[in-house]
Amino acid sequence: MQYLLLICNDESSFGSLSPEEGSAMMAEYEVFGSDMGSRGVLRGGERLRPTTDATTVQVRDGKVLTADGPFAETKEQIGGYFVVECKDLDEAIEVASKVPGARNGTIEVRPIWPM
Repeated sequence: MQYLLLICNDESSFGSLSPEEGSAMMAEYEVFGSDMGSRGVLRGGERLRPTTDATTVQVRDGKVLTADGPFAETKEQIGGYFVVECKDLDEAIEVASKVPGARNGTIEVRPIWPM
């Protein structure tokens, strides 16, 4: 079964990382990607631009409405994601626990519902 791992952090904390800390964090993500790729569970993933670059879209009464920024004001924002193929939720949780962002943010594990 495929799962989406949503990496949620307070994006205001990103500016507080020193260049060395940022490089170390990226290196941890590279190790995670390599490990999960070798294990055969990683199907894809990317980081996302900040919410200041987001646009929300709604259709109301046949009219397309757009707004700058995220849909909801929240403490944590989705900063990236991984798609993983796991045998069950327990394995997906175990994989999510290895995402470096889990140490200072939240990883939401969501089963993918094929259409």
